[in-house]
Amino acid sequence: MTSAAIYGCAGHRLTEAERAFFAEARPWGFILFRRNIDMPEQVRALTEDLRAAVGDAQAPVLIDQEGGRVQRMGPPHWPKYPPGAAYLKAANDLDGARELARLGARLMAHDLREVGITVDLLPVLDVPAPGAHDIIGDRAYAADPAVVGLLGRAAAEGLLAGGVLPCIKHMPGHGRAFADSHKALPTVHADFETLDGWDFAPFKALSDMPLAMTAHIVFTAIDGKRPATQSKKAVRTMREHLGFSGLILTDDLSMQALSGDLGQRAHRSLKAGCDVVVHCNGDLAEMQAVAEGTGRLKGKARARAEAALARIVRAPEPLDPVAAHDRFFKALGGRMDVAKGPDVGEAQA
Repeated sequence: MTSAAIYGCAGHRLTEAERAFFAEARPWGFILFRRNIDMPEQVRALTEDLRAAVGDAQAPVLIDQEGGRVQRMGPPHWPKYPPGAAYLKAANDLDGARELARLGARLMAHDLREVGITVDLLPVLDVPAPGAHDIIGDRAYAADPAVVGLLGRAAAEGLLAGGVLPCIKHMPGHGRAFADSHKALPTVHADFETLDGWDFAPFKALSDMPLAMTAHIVFTAIDGKRPATQSKKAVRTMREHLGFSGLILTDDLSMQALSGDLGQRAHRSLKAGCDVVVHCNGDLAEMQAVAEGTGRLKGKARARAEAALARIVRAPEPLDPVAAHDRFFKALGGRMDVAKGPDVGEAQA
């Protein structure tokens, strides 16, 4: 029976120990990072091997392919893509930025689908607040919630057209955090009305998306004790107030924002209402610990998982990748190196 988990692996190929663990644990899906990426043929073989390990040819394989600081597949085998903030800067108007964001995501979907990756952890719907930690920074499309929603939807539509599922992140919003949740637990003290008009707005606008990833952040206006990932009140807010009915994934359980052992972190997240837990670093002992706190994917969570996968189109929208890449990069006008902020590195983004 499929478990409510997504795991990484250590390198370019599965070890026998990893293969045996996956066959026993039967995670719903997998996630790849730079450590797993060499060349197209290798990545394709790895995604096939991962699916074979759980006996499911449709098991989703995820990646963070945003562009800028967060791009797991890059030169020399794949193009370098810009961060989200580059689209509005490169275009003359919002309509032009939307076209560019959609085209960029469509091209990324082409790259991913070619090697068997079916979920991109994009778009970033966080809206940076003045003075916040720059872990989000230029990964955000803009500093205006309405613009973030419009460009985020354009990117999501580009991925869907290319046969790759988008995953909105980091719900209900990471842009106001004054700490990096990879290293510490941020606490946001803004009142609910402020959050609703700023942080929540893009997530409401894209509440029809198939997948969402949580933020490891305490929102005192919702739950002053627990990060959103592990808060029943926060998950209820995502469902009822933001209107999100798709599959909710946790951010990486190994991030320092969370406390307790990994089994406890998994159990608390699922108990709070998250559908699937995510563990990223490929450490086998840690994955075994996560599995101890993870149950089967069943009931409403399983139905949401099946509904998400059903949105992967069998025949992607037609694309001439050479001509489209040429048009895309000319339109950007050289804005490929504008990425600023701390390197997210191998940690889950």
